[in-house]
Amino acid sequence: MPQFTLVAMGGTFDIIHKGHLTLLAKAFSISSDVIIGLTSDALAEKRGKKTLNNYEKRFDTLTNVIKTNFPNQHFQISKLDNDFGPAVLEENVQALVVSDETGNQGEILNQLRKEKNLSPVKIVIVPMVLAHDGNRISTTRIKNLEIDIDGNVSSID
Repeated sequence: MPQFTLVAMGGTFDIIHKGHLTLLAKAFSISSDVIIGLTSDALAEKRGKKTLNNYEKRFDTLTNVIKTNFPNQHFQISKLDNDFGPAVLEENVQALVVSDETGNQGEILNQLRKEKNLSPVKIVIVPMVLAHDGNRISTTRIKNLEIDIDGNVSSID
């Protein structure tokens, strides 16, 4: 029996890697329903991220990855035009799944929920997944060809 009935998480999911899969696995392991906030193109640009894929492509890829890796799980993908999307307004959200890099977002979210007279959510922090070189796996490192999506270090001769 899952610990929660509804949890939220978010990300840009430009190149889906082992770190993303770990976050998704945690969310699906603790809840029967997951809301995933997917960063809009405008928000990604505002944050200074240069995505390889537009929102529609990232949405389709994320949907396929979830259906392949987490079959029969109930999820909803919601466009994020701000930092929190439905996690602020959805009264039934019980937890926010974040990486240790974004853990402080939980405190901000709970303050916003308090202002809207909603109960606070539990913050579930998932440790960053490390590449084989001991540094974290990130989309930036993958784009720079330092590592692949599994954290293997690229060998450039």
